[in-house]
Amino acid sequence: MSETKTDAGAAATEPKRLEPPVSDEGRPFWDATREGRLALPWCTVCEQPIWYPRAICPACLGSEAIEWRDASGRATVYAVTVEHSPQTRALEPPYAVALVDLDEGVRLLTNVVGVPADRVAVGDRVQVTWEPLSDGRQLPLFTPIE
Repeated sequence: MSETKTDAGAAATEPKRLEPPVSDEGRPFWDATREGRLALPWCTVCEQPIWYPRAICPACLGSEAIEWRDASGRATVYAVTVEHSPQTRALEPPYAVALVDLDEGVRLLTNVVGVPADRVAVGDRVQVTWEPLSDGRQLPLFTPIE
C-alpha cells in the first residue's frame, strides 16, 4: 500500500473556484477570455446576440450562421442576492451573486466584486473584470463603474 503525503503548498496553488468546463460551442468564448476580451455569439441572420453559446440561434429558430463579436463589458445589475452561508470553499461569504444585463442585450449569471456584497443593488452599472483560472482562461466577474 502506498502512502499519501499532503503538500502544504498544494492548497495555495489550487484554483480559487471550480473551473467551468469548455464545450465546443463555448470554446470561442473561453479563448477570448485568455486575451481579456468578453465575446458573445451573434446570429448573422437575425442580428441577435445569443447567450449561452449554442450551435443554432434560438431567436430565429434554426440559423447556424453564428459569429463571435466583442462585447463592451458594461452591464446593469438586473437582480442580486448576497450569500452569507458558504456554498463553496472557494468564496468567502458574504459575496454577491448577480444577474447582469450586458449592454448588448444578454443576461449573465456572475459575481459582483470590488465592493462589499451588501452594497450591490439592482440598477447598478458594472463592468467586466477578470479572475485568472489555472489553464490561462479568465473568469468574467463584474465590478461597479465609478
